[in-house]
Amino acid sequence: MITTENESRGYINDKDRYLARMKRIEGQARGIHRMIDEDTYCIDILTQVSAMTSALENVALALLDDHLQHCVTGAVHEGGTHAETKLKEASAAIARLVKS
Repeated sequence: MITTENESRGYINDKDRYLARMKRIEGQARGIHRMIDEDTYCIDILTQVSAMTSALENVALALLDDHLQHCVTGAVHEGGTHAETKLKEASAAIARLVKS
């Protein structure tokens, strides 16, 4: 991964929204923990796990979109090996998301 300290991130304009989403996901994780601790019915726990998984996938897809719109597009405009590196990073990220 090639980054510089001065390089801005694609998600920076939506950082507060991402942080709020992650707080909700943290709350979901704590809720699942509590459900297990309280011996909640398996299917009810699985329903919450599914909701949390979906929420994380939505965050990942939004971050990927921001990366493509900002980081990759900017690198392509610059050209050279930096563009090639950003495209490879994006492809690898997509491959990881598809596997999960």
